[in-house]
Formats: sequence, C-alpha cells, structure tokens
Amino acid sequence: MGRESNVNPNYDILALITLDKDRILGGKQLSLLAHNEEEQKEMTADIAKALKGEIVRMKTTNDYLIIRASK
Repeated sequence: MGRESNVNPNYDILALITLDKDRILGGKQLSLLAHNEEEQKEMTADIAKALKGEIVRMKTTNDYLIIRASK
C-alpha cells in the first residue's frame, strides 16, 4: 500500500524558550526562561541539537519553540 497524499505531519512541541515569565504556562514541553536574547538563542540552539528538533521563532512574541514531527 502507498502512503496517503493527504497525511499532514503532526508536531510535538519539545521546548519553549522565552524572555517573559508570564508565558510559561505548563504542559509537557520543557519551558525555560532566558535572561536576555543572546542567552535565549544559545539555549535554543543547544537544546534543539540535543533533542534533534527544529527551531521555530514566533514573530509576534520573539519566543522560540523546538519542535519535532511525531510519528
């Protein structure tokens, strides 16, 4: 059998790295509070590499998400 053409990948949010403590709400993802933008970017890159995830920057909040396609 072939793969269905209308299958959309689902993503798991592995981590949220933010500068605003009010955006840490809970859930199963790792939520981290960075002190400044440089620390935020370094933390994001290190964690994404360790978890083998993709980095997504949210334009509206300047937060970073680390996601991975779920199976």
